[in-house]
Amino acid sequence: MKTTIEQLNSFIRSAEGENLEFKQAKMQFDSEKLTRYCVALANEGGGKLILGVTDYPPRRVVGTSAFTNIDKTKSQLLDRLHLRIDMEEVWHSDGRVVVVHVPSRRIGRPIEYRGAYWMRSGEALVPMTPDKLHQIFAEAESDFSAQICDKANFDDLDAHAIEIFRKKWVSRTGNNHIEKLSAKQLLEDAELIIDSSITYAALILFGTRKALGRHIAQAEVIFEYRSTETSLPFQQRKEYREGFFLYYDDLWNTINLRNDLYQYQDGLFMISIPSFNEAVIREAILNAVSHRDYRFAGSVFIKQYPLKIEFISPGGFPPGITQENILWKQYPRNRRIAEAFAKCGLVERSGQGANRMFEQCARESKIPPDFSWTDDYQVFLTLNGKVQDPHFLRFLEKIGRERQVSFDSTDFIILDLINREQKLPQWAKDRALALVKSSAIERVARKYILSRKFYEFTDKKGVYTRKRGLDRETNKQLLLKHIRANEKAGSRFRELREVLPSLTRDQVQKLLAEMKIQKMIIVVGKTSAASWYPPGSGKRKNV
Repeated sequence: MKTTIEQLNSFIRSAEGENLEFKQAKMQFDSEKLTRYCVALANEGGGKLILGVTDYPPRRVVGTSAFTNIDKTKSQLLDRLHLRIDMEEVWHSDGRVVVVHVPSRRIGRPIEYRGAYWMRSGEALVPMTPDKLHQIFAEAESDFSAQICDKANFDDLDAHAIEIFRKKWVSRTGNNHIEKLSAKQLLEDAELIIDSSITYAALILFGTRKALGRHIAQAEVIFEYRSTETSLPFQQRKEYREGFFLYYDDLWNTINLRNDLYQYQDGLFMISIPSFNEAVIREAILNAVSHRDYRFAGSVFIKQYPLKIEFISPGGFPPGITQENILWKQYPRNRRIAEAFAKCGLVERSGQGANRMFEQCARESKIPPDFSWTDDYQVFLTLNGKVQDPHFLRFLEKIGRERQVSFDSTDFIILDLINREQKLPQWAKDRALALVKSSAIERVARKYILSRKFYEFTDKKGVYTRKRGLDRETNKQLLLKHIRANEKAGSRFRELREVLPSLTRDQVQKLLAEMKIQKMIIVVGKTSAASWYPPGSGKRKNV
């Protein structure tokens, strides 16, 4: 596991979080503390501890003398934790750096050391809370939806719901043999009935209202509509306590009744975009049913407003899923339900549901799905229906046609973030470079902007100039203006960086070096004591 200088620099620029921990450790680092940090990182899903880098941003390499015998330290960690932890030395120009690669704990198995299951809390290491431990132990529990409901029988299932499932399964596979199966055999083949016993998945998908009330009343979806966000009473409420296949279409139709259209002109044509995209809404419903925690007593709530809709389902994210990795990581909490959905084509086994939601929102220039209100006890998804910039998709299609480039889900998400001037997450950095090559975006200092073509396409050339920033010669004139205004006292480097805050330290230094060669300025002093003056100021320049 070799870390390059480029990767190390990328880590240093990243925000410290669940997967990264930096310690200065210039002279030494306590081996007990190292062990506890490894435990904490493993308990949080794995990560890296980097020694020889300052703790706080802006971070820089200071070098470390800790753990000069890497192999011995690795052996000690293996003896203490029975976890294979890799360590390596990276020789940076500013000193030796030690990178500790910590793997994740096993599913449902937190790691204990010296009587505690360690986790990080800010700058401190603390024992895990009971709630966090319970969440980890719950990962190893069996699929609830595959469990048998002992008191249920086949008469608790609705025949019409089963036939809907059958038709969808035949439609997806083209296997006409499925049409000839008895209802019981059909569900046996789908593993929704096991040895003539009814699973909870079968009840959730096909159960009658009476059966759900008797066996699993929490398998209920409640829909409410309010005309304003401040309205306490609802204008409509529907309670769906029956098998999923009995209400899935009706629930969408109910939402679609108040699905306003946003219209905009595209040349000679009028384009309409609904506030709530059907594919996105249906995906959110499927997720709420298949990923909720049925051990919690609450119902799933869907709350619709004119310009947004909220999905609140009991239980936090499934184990290992976070807001940060939801785009590419999957863990079906109720696998038997998810497999039934996959059989009839409602979801993909590849787990691309979240990707499709984010991509479609980006395609329609809507704010991405928002999970920020999610906690350990509920998943809270907000979908916003307002179209932000209808010209955005037209530009992407134009670039794709001209360059013969197709954009995938990740590209749409990155482009949307740049269009809304949001910071790119670490996972997006490499892909952003490819988008620069395709002329979809441009890099300006430390940030990305949409390319000149977008602003020409939307007749907003002035906005492009503002976002692109000043050209090189104009930047020099700004620096010179400040230096002349402070001719007597001189200008320190810190002040000159404030003149051009969007440029990096190196970029400002290069401009000053060019200006010195061009005899536009002189410099007196060296390093941090240096000051810049205009020529003819009477100051003696460095030789």
